[in-house]
Amino acid sequence: MNKTEHYHDWLRDAHAMEKQAESMLEAMAGRIDNYPDLKARIEQHLSETKHQIALLESVFDRNDISRSVVKDSMSKMAAFGQSVGGMFTPDEIVKGAISSYVFEQFEIACYTSLIAAAEQAGDAEGVEIFKTILAEEEAMAKWALEHLPNVTQQFLLRSETPGVEAKK
Repeated sequence: MNKTEHYHDWLRDAHAMEKQAESMLEAMAGRIDNYPDLKARIEQHLSETKHQIALLESVFDRNDISRSVVKDSMSKMAAFGQSVGGMFTPDEIVKGAISSYVFEQFEIACYTSLIAAAEQAGDAEGVEIFKTILAEEEAMAKWALEHLPNVTQQFLLRSETPGVEAKK
């Protein structure tokens, strides 16, 4: 594989990653009942993620790159498995908030690498698109980390209150 082929393959990976994020965010937002700030930020990031998918697809189209149905399908199945698994834990909201932060860090690393690959492949427009997406991922990661203590504290208070649901 040459550097352009690697770049295209990693672009397909990024698309699959964002499709997975879209599925996870939709599931998470749909299950949050008692944490309005978290729900609002997840919904905002879901909107950003949908736009990121469109941006990635514009890079595919501009470079005449085929998409990977297999990678997209596998990522959606992984997201489904994660959302189902979380439904059965009593501390779903805390584990979901932690997982969200971890996934954002993974996306940050992927876009950092993708920017370097796009630079090597001579795709200046792709570089700018990936930098835009990277900034959104960094902002979400920062928000998630800053709000994790609050989500945890809210969960702990709710879990100690009789008759109050805490998990979601």
